Amino acid sequence: MRSFNVTGLCVSEEDYMVDIRGKAKMIKGLIDSGCYFTITRARQYGKTTTLAMLKRELKDDYLMILISCIPVMRTKVRSLN
Repeated sequence: MRSFNVTGLCVSEEDYMVDIRGKAKMIKGLIDSGCYFTITRARQYGKTTTLAMLKRELKDDYLMILISCIPVMRTKVRSLN
């Protein structure tokens, strides 16, 4: 039974969602042409889902490497002097 997913990656067989397959093909065209692109939107606009579809679109032609830029928490350390 399909539902509305509001927690992250949408799966077309399980979740209600807009068909964005054309987006992945368009982005692949940019990559094939050597162009740069960004994916920027507010919360819950399909960024994660678009990247997952793009991964499937590129898997046969490109080696993909996941890089995560999660900030490291900085803790203040007190001096013992």
